[in-house]
Amino acid sequence: MPDIDFLSAADIAEQYRKRALSPVDVLAATLARAEAIQPALNAFCLFDAERAREAAQASEQRWAAGTPLSPLDGIPIAIKDNQAVAGQPGASGSLALDLFPAAADAPHVARLREAGAIFYARTTMPDLAWKAVTDSPRTGVTRNPWDKALTPGGSSGGSAVAVAAGCSPIATGSDGGGSIRIPAAFTGIYGIKPTTGRVPGITEAPDISATGPLARTVADAALALGVMCRPERSDPIASALTIPDFVAAIAHGVKGLRVAVSATCGFARTDPARLGPLAAAARALQEAGATVEETDPPAWNIRHSYLTVVEAAFGGAVAGLPGARLALLDPGLIETARRGMMTSAAAARAAEIDRIRLIRVFIAFLNEYDLLLTPCVPIGPFQAGENVNTPDAEAYPEWYDWTPYTWVFNATKLPAASCPWGLDAAGLPQAVQLVAAHFREDLILRASAVLEAAMPYPHPPA
Repeated sequence: MPDIDFLSAADIAEQYRKRALSPVDVLAATLARAEAIQPALNAFCLFDAERAREAAQASEQRWAAGTPLSPLDGIPIAIKDNQAVAGQPGASGSLALDLFPAAADAPHVARLREAGAIFYARTTMPDLAWKAVTDSPRTGVTRNPWDKALTPGGSSGGSAVAVAAGCSPIATGSDGGGSIRIPAAFTGIYGIKPTTGRVPGITEAPDISATGPLARTVADAALALGVMCRPERSDPIASALTIPDFVAAIAHGVKGLRVAVSATCGFARTDPARLGPLAAAARALQEAGATVEETDPPAWNIRHSYLTVVEAAFGGAVAGLPGARLALLDPGLIETARRGMMTSAAAARAAEIDRIRLIRVFIAFLNEYDLLLTPCVPIGPFQAGENVNTPDAEAYPEWYDWTPYTWVFNATKLPAASCPWGLDAAGLPQAVQLVAAHFREDLILRASAVLEAAMPYPHPPA
């Protein structure tokens, strides 16, 4: 039997086709691996083994009959705790919310189920996904498989750990400020945040947050994304979109594409000691046929406007909770929500106008360039712990001060991906980020595949 833990979804499906593996075998290995890493890494907040086994048996019968639902049929996928799975309880990492089984799947979960994916577990996250690391009063501290003393980032930290540690090839995440890309960068895997609205589902912050996959290969991410963003009539934006063949797109390469390379993204503070991956990734794209130019977008720092929007969203999300429930929230989230509740309508509108101005700037910039290549996170993984927000309160007062390269593309709704690029001097994962125009995830995936070929993804130590 092949070693299952680090097989890609595409490889697993090929083994199913050859009858060398079955979905029942793979699920058993997945559950064993997940249970083995859980005590040390705390990636999961719920296992659903019984229903997963039922789904695996049904998938096994389909493969035996030669009628799989899709290449994802029988593939175990971990689901982030803020995404509904019918019959599974979820609380978005929060003690303030009751654990009630969901009545129906979230739209992207429904599409994955229709494709035959197996939902074996829910993954940990910070309280209501409010910050860029993964610890919460409900589930405790989630840790990085590269070094258990360190954070995997967040808020999709449990999903990133599940994939990086070899539990399953794909997990779902959500990203309102870098919550897919940051943990992907910190754990050495691939994560793509699609254009806001590409994946159906109307969330509490639909104008900044997007749902997407984390995976160990670009091909697996492309496969999952193509399924997750299939139309959903309840979402008026996604229902009108056509879906490119993302899997086919990755074979097209980057020859002839115009790539802008920016160490600052026009405004961010950089650490010259961490720019080696950016230069090396730019060379890889150039050698593959892209036209590469060092240039900054004419952007400005809209930190204040972004925070105004985000804090107002969190304020609204918790405003209906009674006082006793509010007290159960992460202390940092309580303060964030308090500021949001004090935001005036005029201030919120001014922040939106600032965002619109920057969106227009990036649209014009990306009319000149097909892709923008930037750093992903300007620092490496740092100490994990209770109520962690930032590695250095003086240099980075809040989490959004050490994530300027990620949240700017939530503010502007642009698609962006974190691409692993080897290890830093401390032996920890590092990454670069690719950005494209709205709804051009295909271009990001094409360039991501080139970078993946140039720098294969590492696995954490056993």
